[in-house]
Amino acid sequence: MPRHLAAICALIASLLCGVPVSVSADSVIELPVLGAIRQNNLGVFEILMMWWDRKPEPNPVQLQWLLAGVRLGNDHLGAMAQAFAYAVERTPSVQHSGTVSVQGVAYRPTGSDGPSAGAAMAVGFIAMFKGEHIQRGVALTGTIEPDGQIGPVGSIPDKIRAAAREGYRTVLVPREQIHDERWNLNELGFQLNVTVKEVDTIDEAYQLMTGQRI
Repeated sequence: MPRHLAAICALIASLLCGVPVSVSADSVIELPVLGAIRQNNLGVFEILMMWWDRKPEPNPVQLQWLLAGVRLGNDHLGAMAQAFAYAVERTPSVQHSGTVSVQGVAYRPTGSDGPSAGAAMAVGFIAMFKGEHIQRGVALTGTIEPDGQIGPVGSIPDKIRAAAREGYRTVLVPREQIHDERWNLNELGFQLNVTVKEVDTIDEAYQLMTGQRI
């Protein structure tokens, strides 16, 4: 088995150990998140696992992040809480109650709750509420704006390198960030055999990552 596939399988297996046995594997969202480490230019690949117990209480639905055995509530989750609130708003036909849990693993510590993961987390939460799944091989970096626009981020070349190392062949980036005074992402993508696509909105990214419309 190629090294990157073995690594991804190991990541997912370690995460699934923390998912309650009452939760069907089919209902767990596996969301790739790309980060950067200041000390190098390799970037970090992380997988967030999201699952929803669909219980009638608490109502409204609550979000918890499982980090090293510690359950963190909404007040500590920054961009994750913002993405979660946006996903609830965009799925009005869903009965939002119970608890949504998020757990993540990365090769090295990184701020996966940082603003640059906001757009990806919004896509993941919406897919979870709709009962849809993220297609493997596609990753997204970008902030989430209040109107559903995807905002600019930094260190994109590092994040593309991280995605390429794990066998991801499509990376979605905010509009107008392919060409920058600091980088040329088309050239980098060609070197790494990665297709880099610009996206404007969460709706556009959602369709590319799930194959479905919101």
